[in-house]
Parts: sequence; C-alpha cells; structure tokens
Amino acid sequence: MPGQRSITEAEKLAEAKLGGSPIRRDRMAVVANIYRAASTVRQHLENSVLRGVDLSWTAFVVLWVVWIWGESETRHVAEEAGISKGTLTGVVRTLEKRGLVQRASHPTDGRLVLLSLTDEGEKLMQRLFPAFNEEESFVTDKLSDADCRAVADGLRRVVLQVEQNGEERRQDVLGDATLAPRSSGRRKA
Repeated sequence: MPGQRSITEAEKLAEAKLGGSPIRRDRMAVVANIYRAASTVRQHLENSVLRGVDLSWTAFVVLWVVWIWGESETRHVAEEAGISKGTLTGVVRTLEKRGLVQRASHPTDGRLVLLSLTDEGEKLMQRLFPAFNEEESFVTDKLSDADCRAVADGLRRVVLQVEQNGEERRQDVLGDATLAPRSSGRRKA
C-alpha cells in the first residue's frame, strides 16, 4: 500500500534494531506477520467489497457470527467477534437502523438479549459472502492450495495454544498481580 513500509523493509529495520539481542526471531516474525497480514487483509476487504455495501470490518464480523451461529446472546456474539460488549452495542444499533439485525429478549432470562438477522440481513449475507470470498481468494492468490491448508493449520495451532494454555501462561507471567480493568486506550480528558 502506498505510504506504508514494506514487510521486507520492516523486517530489516527490526533486525537492525535488535542486533545481537538473544531473542527468538522466527517466533517474533510469525507473530508480527500474523498482525501485519490481519491488518492488511482487513484494510483491503474494508476498502473493496465491504465499502460497496457500507459496512465496517466489525459490522461484517458481527453479521457473519449471527449468520453462521444463528440467533445468539449478545455476549456470545461479542466474544466470537472479538469485541467488547460496549462496542457490540454501537454496532448493533447501526445494523438495526439499517434493518439487518434485530434484538429480542431471552425467553427465560429477561436480562439477556438475543440477536438474529432480519430477512434483509440474511439476503445481504447471501449476496455479500461470495464477493467477500472472491477477495479472500485474491489476497491468498500467491499461495497454492497446499500452502493455504498449511497456513490455516498453523494458525489454528496458534489459536489453540492460546485457548488451551493462555490463562496459565498469563498467571505465570503476571503472578498474583491485580490487573486494572482494560480500557479503550483513550486518554482521560
């Protein structure tokens, strides 16, 4: 992308900065490239297929989660989408105004809210996903089918490592430290 440093340049700069530091460079490269690939793919998809239907990445992911899982509690949608419940609230308001999702009270627990796609939301996803998948194919075009399977398998193993062992590792790293609540990263005025 214009104005961005290339991945090769970034790797050279990191190597120069780290010099003789005793770090696991291959592990660093994997994590850095996961982040960089995710950001690049997200930007491409937002600026191509999602822009055509006026959806942000987050809005698309929320629609995808509800489309795939069906009617779901908001807390589960937020978790699957990798966003906070507060962020989900704003996204859902926007999607509701556009007639793509609807909220309903949980049948047995009035404190819980369920999300589902409207007929219009269902039609949008059926129409949108083939175009989205075409862009997924575009961004992976330099990989063979075997490469795609190997990358997907490797990334699944990264996710499983964190899902299965992340909490124990967090405790090893942080000990009994009391963690402050996560913030948005915004500075207080």
